[in-house]
Amino acid sequence: MPGPARPPLVRTPQARRPSVRRRLLRLPALLVAPLLVLLTACGPGAGADPGASASPAAVQVTGEAGDPPQVEASGPLQVTQPETRTVWPGTGAALEEDGPVLLHLYAEDGRDGSVLKNTYQDAPEWRTMSVESLGTNLHEALAGARVGARLLHLEVDDGVPVVLVVDVLPTRAAGDAVEPAEGLPTVELDDDGAPTVTVPQDAAPPDDLEVQPLVRGTGPQVEVGQVVTVRFTGVRWSDGTVFDTTWEEGAPPQVATIGIGQVVEGWDQGLLEQTVGSQVMLVVPPSLGYGGTASELADETLVYVVDILDAHQQVSEEQQQPSAQPQEG
Repeated sequence: MPGPARPPLVRTPQARRPSVRRRLLRLPALLVAPLLVLLTACGPGAGADPGASASPAAVQVTGEAGDPPQVEASGPLQVTQPETRTVWPGTGAALEEDGPVLLHLYAEDGRDGSVLKNTYQDAPEWRTMSVESLGTNLHEALAGARVGARLLHLEVDDGVPVVLVVDVLPTRAAGDAVEPAEGLPTVELDDDGAPTVTVPQDAAPPDDLEVQPLVRGTGPQVEVGQVVTVRFTGVRWSDGTVFDTTWEEGAPPQVATIGIGQVVEGWDQGLLEQTVGSQVMLVVPPSLGYGGTASELADETLVYVVDILDAHQQVSEEQQQPSAQPQEG
């Protein structure tokens, strides 16, 4: 969230920090090499021929979109050079150099299947499509990828064979436009997707929560207890001024758990059952916003324009176990 002086998205100070942990750990930078991997079914030191090339089918990735991947390997892997394989292609916008990238990352040690990283345990990572942000190999792996893709990337880092599954998430809403109801604020988007909200002049704010989809995404519906990642802008109905936004340059998306009182009630009610990839306008009366608090927004009707980028059930540390232990070859 930009600027600590701005009012928090959450309703109370106790709920200010999301329960999910924003571990913005980066996988170490890896060696520059052609996208080629040589795999064997036997572990290091087991007499494997480093020049022998095994089928990429030595590593299989299963699982549904939006869920942590399941990785199965035919045996401890020896990776000599990187390779990237498309598990399924994306159908959304192509990634642009130096543009924003939102990624779910799941990595295992190819020797024993131990989990090295799993962003489904907390939240996807906000990166830039650049070598500096991603490292050389991951940057090359993502070149030409589209939103919605799942990629399998194999590489070696400091002698450790790494099996990395990457899910490419949207960085803005995309889908079919929906005409808003008459009397609601209007929204215009700039080239990057940042919204400008105009409140109708001399119009009384609604007494009840208004939930108006503006773009209908094609992802799964948001459910109670899911960790959601969003970009949003919030304005006051009274004068149309912006009181908070995640669309400022360099600002990451907001992450919170929906339906458990961690955010204002208007969000808990209004985002449920909306689809991932959607843009939704919420007109939140004080009773479902900051009413009854010491916030400067306590008496304000608030207008939020929210892009829903991801929603998933948080994986606990106890659940973060290897998908399948490789068998000795």
